[in-house]
Amino acid sequence: MQISDRAGTFALGDRTVKRMGYGAMQLAGPGVFGPPKDPAAAIAVLREAVASGIDHIDTSDFYGPHVTNQIIREALHPYPPHLTIVTKVSARRGADGSWIPAMSPAELTQAVHDNLRNLRLDVLEVVNLRSMFDVHGPAEGSLEEPLTALADLQRQGLIRHIGLSNVTPTQIREGRRICEIVCVQNQYNLAQRADDALIDALARDGTAYVPFFPLGGFTPLQSSALSAVADRLGHTPMQVALAWLLRRAPNILLIPGTSSVAHLRENLGAARIELPDDAMTKLDAIAAPGACRP
Repeated sequence: MQISDRAGTFALGDRTVKRMGYGAMQLAGPGVFGPPKDPAAAIAVLREAVASGIDHIDTSDFYGPHVTNQIIREALHPYPPHLTIVTKVSARRGADGSWIPAMSPAELTQAVHDNLRNLRLDVLEVVNLRSMFDVHGPAEGSLEEPLTALADLQRQGLIRHIGLSNVTPTQIREGRRICEIVCVQNQYNLAQRADDALIDALARDGTAYVPFFPLGGFTPLQSSALSAVADRLGHTPMQVALAWLLRRAPNILLIPGTSSVAHLRENLGAARIELPDDAMTKLDAIAAPGACRP
């Protein structure tokens, strides 16, 4: 059994993937812009991920832009038949590295073709539409026009499945009236728990939830509380945070990113961790108001 097998599996569209995946965002340069300092190291990380049994890679052609997908192609093409590559659309990069909304039908069509070309694929397995009404977090606004454009591309055979990213429950309900939504990708972790009810609702529906920034948004006190649990268990804070997410709900798929083989192996180690109930109680309390006050 490979380490990645320990985390179990869940459905992603009509495929079943291991719950421990890999996010490729960090393979681009600083600020997810430009080429990496060490392209050979980036290729090595991807090959190690697949060799370790990871079968779910998250990417986007606006990482770089184009850089991350081109590295994935160089490292892994022709792709193993079991590998599921998930990408995102709806943004473009300014010359200064800024993130610019690109949600018009023409821009989304171009983005899908860019992903196909740079990944060297005939069809994209899953395309997440990232809502860009607010770059920093979910904000209400209709996704009907961009989702309808992606659904048209799906009918053309360029996309198999569609997901949503950076969205609200209202936008998910709207999206489901237009096409099947196979996954939701939002920020969520021990400290950022706004999507608790949404995760449980998606689990009941059999829909995957993919949290990003597993250690983002912690206060110093919350970080200290996590570190204390990690020290007691003999693991790193990142490993414990990932293990908590795996136990939090069966539909959670993890995509921790790194540009280091050593860090990749450390992240995979989270799949081995069986958190005791008293540790879960302490970790659950991290997000509670005032729970981390001395």
